[in-house]
Amino acid sequence: MADERGAALLRGGLSSPRTTFLELFFDLVFVFALTRVSQRIIDDLSVVRQDLLAEITQTLVIFLAFWAVWTFTAWVTSRYEPERPEIQFVVVYSMLGSMVMAVATPRAFDSRGLAFALAFVAVQVGRPLFLTLALRGHPRRLVTMRVVAWAVMSAVPWVLGAVFTGSWRLACWSLAVLVDYAGLMFGWPVPRLGATRTSTWGVLGEHLAERYQQFFLIALGENILIIGLSFSGYSFSGASSGAFLLSFVTTVLLWRIYFHRAGHLLTEAIRVADRPGRLGESVSWTHLVIVAGVLATAVGYELAIVHPYQRTEPSWAVFMMGGPAIFLVARARFEYEIFGRVSRSRVVGVLALAALVPVVTRTATVLALAAAAAVLAAITVADYRRALGHAPERPRPAL
Repeated sequence: MADERGAALLRGGLSSPRTTFLELFFDLVFVFALTRVSQRIIDDLSVVRQDLLAEITQTLVIFLAFWAVWTFTAWVTSRYEPERPEIQFVVVYSMLGSMVMAVATPRAFDSRGLAFALAFVAVQVGRPLFLTLALRGHPRRLVTMRVVAWAVMSAVPWVLGAVFTGSWRLACWSLAVLVDYAGLMFGWPVPRLGATRTSTWGVLGEHLAERYQQFFLIALGENILIIGLSFSGYSFSGASSGAFLLSFVTTVLLWRIYFHRAGHLLTEAIRVADRPGRLGESVSWTHLVIVAGVLATAVGYELAIVHPYQRTEPSWAVFMMGGPAIFLVARARFEYEIFGRVSRSRVVGVLALAALVPVVTRTATVLALAAAAAVLAAITVADYRRALGHAPERPRPAL
């Protein structure tokens, strides 16, 4: 009987692959959270700091913590029936913890470190623990038990880091993130129980694919917020208006490049893959880098809108050119995952952006933003010309 109650939580053959309204509600928190992450970097670049690298590393740790919360929730709702009250509780519980983390993010390495760490630990430990209890005697509770063990292990440096300050907090939290992602990468191995790689999980592939597409749109939503808030808070000068328009166009180009062929066919690729879980696991890592590139690009938006005439600092150029370059590198991998090949335009685009870094440091920020937009526009044109007159390509997952 206990086994049957636990089995009722799992996705069945009649389960709908569509994202639920609760999951979309959950995503709204991450629009706000990603804005807080980007704003941390913008604040660091806008003020002369001797420890800029450490500040950016801190923001990276925070971003990885948010990604860990979101991606595991996506796997939960793809593995378990999201309409069940128990799973809805898990989503709402994760949503609350994420909101606390987002509110604490601006001062996570200052006065709100304990709030950030405790919220993260509460989600990472409480979520699999609740699932373990809900599954009762079902064999799959061994999976969540492994996850609990690793979450408890990473909780130690998370909480310990919150007690310390400065470089010690960064060291502890960096170690904690490494533990969290090592568990995810190697399947949370536990003595006697072994490991359980997500690539072997029975998930609803169409749902998982849709969730990653939606998170990419969340990142673009964060870009729109950055553009709007930056432009509305300053005078409508000609250069700022130009930077505003370029930022919007760049965001549209990121959307176009992502969804061109590969982005549209992700759902079908997972459906036809021999091992959907393995492709889903690979795609999750790829989207982590794609979103990181989109967030880095958003940093360049505000710098160009607020300081359109200012000469581009080297650290600014790293984000204004590096953000789109990171996106293109990850998008190239994404293309390989779906089709088993990489378009030449992606490689040329990355090389062009890298070559432009020393050039744009001699120009105004608005011109640097225009250069990055021009590279992305050229890739979009190349995509259009290559597709013109050819039948739509079908997915051939390389994995």
